Amino acid sequence: MTRSAPYQPLLLRIIHGVNGILVIAAIITGFLVYNTFDQRFGKLPIPKIDPIQGIHGTAGLFFLLLLPAFALYSFHAGERRLLQQDSIQKLSQFNKPIWWVSLQRLANTLMLIASVLAVVSGRMMKEEWLPVGELDHIWYYFHLTAWVIMVCCLAIHLLMSAKVGGAPLLLSMFSWQFRPEDSPKNWFSRLRGWRGNFPNNLSEKFNQLMQSNLVLRIIEVFVLLGIIAAFVLPLFFSGGE
Repeated sequence: MTRSAPYQPLLLRIIHGVNGILVIAAIITGFLVYNTFDQRFGKLPIPKIDPIQGIHGTAGLFFLLLLPAFALYSFHAGERRLLQQDSIQKLSQFNKPIWWVSLQRLANTLMLIASVLAVVSGRMMKEEWLPVGELDHIWYYFHLTAWVIMVCCLAIHLLMSAKVGGAPLLLSMFSWQFRPEDSPKNWFSRLRGWRGNFPNNLSEKFNQLMQSNLVLRIIEVFVLLGIIAAFVLPLFFSGGE
């Protein structure tokens, strides 16, 4: 792969690809759950799939298990693809290249926040609510809201990727070619080196926190605490309100 061609780190492509599949699976199965049990805002004439709740829950669980790695990668190695200090200001420059980039960064950040809302609300729901017509639980409304936000953000993410980078950028996410320094053979040694320098890394990150994008750091803390809550809250609550 030439240096001039769009290049994405191999680890990003793997995490992004698996996460993308799980997000799309959760979105599709989530709509089928709504289409089967709710239908208040319209429906499609799709045959009923009896175990659809279980399928959606399985997709959501795998998504939750991968979310910590994806979030950490996004907030650090992929930080430039998220909200920047001047992103909101640059949204005023309509139809300029920076406007498209800023809109994508905003959508990417909102998708991470919506992902947390989706996994927390999904974990706090009870399976028997929808089949018996209990549609007014607050956690279900949170789950529906997260679904809508994720659909909108995913659409913006794909459209802006096509607008900003075109077909070469989209195809680069599906390439299996990688540079020698990006080889999986180096991942373990790099992880070991990172662990060995963890105290220094922690101090460096704290200094960066004081000097850099404070809003994004706050969002990162919110997302990570939300992920922890998705694992912990069901242990203390039985999914009720």
